[in-house]
Amino acid sequence: MTNKTVTVEQIGSPIRRPSVQRQTLIGLGLNKMHKRRTLEDTPAVRGMIRSVQHLVRVVDEK
Repeated sequence: MTNKTVTVEQIGSPIRRPSVQRQTLIGLGLNKMHKRRTLEDTPAVRGMIRSVQHLVRVVDEK
């Protein structure tokens, strides 16, 4: 069984955004601009990415 991963990069600042969006970025492991994280590709992670899609960019899907 291969574990699929998704790499996301923060491209937007959480300043002047709702605190929920800031907490979602922290939950994804992102807290600085242009920081990248490789995460397990699960429905929960996909939902978090979708909720802050204007602040992150999907770099790589495997």
